[in-house]
Amino acid sequence: MNIKVSNLSPVTFREELLDCFEVYGVVSDVSVGTYMLEGKSRALGFVVMYSNAQGQAAIDGLQGMELDGNLLVVNKE
Repeated sequence: MNIKVSNLSPVTFREELLDCFEVYGVVSDVSVGTYMLEGKSRALGFVVMYSNAQGQAAIDGLQGMELDGNLLVVNKE
């Protein structure tokens, strides 16, 4: 399942996002957009979960969760 995560903090990177999603199952891929010059997060990330059931559990569990000071917005892509 492809998942879009928005409202990321500028200090949230791939590793922190991976840690959040691994709690719910097998993560195939994680990416966080960054500004080239500053190296800060663009407030948007993408996660690929192994199965739809694990992906839905992650969406349900992480929606509105605080990470690095921001509340996550998590949706199926």
